[in-house]
Amino acid sequence: TSIKPSPHIVILGTGWGAASFLKTTASTPLNITCISPRNFFLFTPMLAGASVGTVEPRSITEPVRSLNPSSQFLEATSKTVDLKNKIIECEAVTCEGNSCEISTFNVSYDVLVISVGASTNTFGIPGVRENCNFLKSIEDARRVRTGIVNCFERASLPGLSVERVKEILTFAVIGAGPTGVEFASELRDFVEEEGPKYYSSVLPYVSIKVIEASSTILAPFDSELQKKAISELTRFSFKGGRAITELMLSSGVKEITPTEIELNDGRKVAYGLSVWAAGNGPMQFTLGVIEGLEEEQKERQNIARGRIAVDPWLRVVGGDGSVLALGDCACNVEDVLPATAQVAGQQGEWLGKICRRGYDFCPEGTVVGRDMPPPSSSSGSPTIAEKISSPAPGVACAFQFLNLGILAYTGGGSALAQVQITEDKAVKSSGSLGFGLWRSVYLSKQVSGRNRLLVAVDWFKTKIFGRDITRL
Repeated sequence: TSIKPSPHIVILGTGWGAASFLKTTASTPLNITCISPRNFFLFTPMLAGASVGTVEPRSITEPVRSLNPSSQFLEATSKTVDLKNKIIECEAVTCEGNSCEISTFNVSYDVLVISVGASTNTFGIPGVRENCNFLKSIEDARRVRTGIVNCFERASLPGLSVERVKEILTFAVIGAGPTGVEFASELRDFVEEEGPKYYSSVLPYVSIKVIEASSTILAPFDSELQKKAISELTRFSFKGGRAITELMLSSGVKEITPTEIELNDGRKVAYGLSVWAAGNGPMQFTLGVIEGLEEEQKERQNIARGRIAVDPWLRVVGGDGSVLALGDCACNVEDVLPATAQVAGQQGEWLGKICRRGYDFCPEGTVVGRDMPPPSSSSGSPTIAEKISSPAPGVACAFQFLNLGILAYTGGGSALAQVQITEDKAVKSSGSLGFGLWRSVYLSKQVSGRNRLLVAVDWFKTKIFGRDITRL
């Protein structure tokens, strides 16, 4: 059975999964509506660079309307979904002149793709949300960039004690995963390269403290590369100087106040600016979908952990096949994948191809709440790849993740690269070679030629003129 003519496909979000889906379905007759409070795609791996001025925010964003000009875009927040009647309740902020008001409206769908991403997980630790900066959005990066310059300008004022200057110029990074390590590395580059030009009088008092609850950093990487990252992060800054980055491993956070971070062992760290990079948590919309599907979802939450449980074809477990989920908000409980941009991007591309080929996600024999048969299609000739991987003629192959490797910038023109060849074998690179690979991949993965040019120009400007410390 082929899919109904021109079904209305609604996709929620403009992150990696949604952007890949929209690009893959561009120039097709599919009836697609994208709903998101953000009208652009953001290249999130470069937020750390944007937060210190290595690249400009607009260089790593792309208008979502340009990804698929034939689709419709609604700038709004999805609040709830009525799965039975296939209706999404949306909320939009509309402004006229200086006055703004909130308006609500409903959007119906035939196929719903949930790609709302994840929020920051504070693990219920008091003071995190009130006192920490995050690195999830362009607004976060701008806030951090302003905060860094604020700290240096404040520390340069007369009449402050040495102890107070040290507190102001202590930058705390909580979380030593790729985001935390890359931010700490970019920040150290800022201190080493811009500090002598603008803030030489206070440079001796700068410190970056990376606080991590586990016993190591960059958990996804091989132990050999982890050691190289630790060596690079803790190397001396300035010739004959000191290491400005301190790794505080096995140090869980108990509470964060406006001026101090209290650790589980009783130690206290005074800081001027803190950045929380310690993990992802579910969006409220995601929790609502899980709640709406009751037992089918709840019994899988011991594996999904706040993410929407999906089958190998990304269909939401407990639904009728018309609702799919991908990216950070989804979890295939049969093959749990990491919540990364790489996974979301591949899922979005795969789903776009499946929709483009006219597969029916609710094939004959589908029973709500039970294991569903694979999506099927009777239209068009299958591709060679489909013939090889499909379990039967006209049946869609399940999503398969291809691990292309992981990258992390470690500062000073060095980076780590780990490309998995087999389950037990990986090609590893670090130092300047890893840095070249890191930049090449980040440049090639930009979603448009415009972005590639802007990022390359930003890197060139930073190399020649340095970072802009202007506060606007």
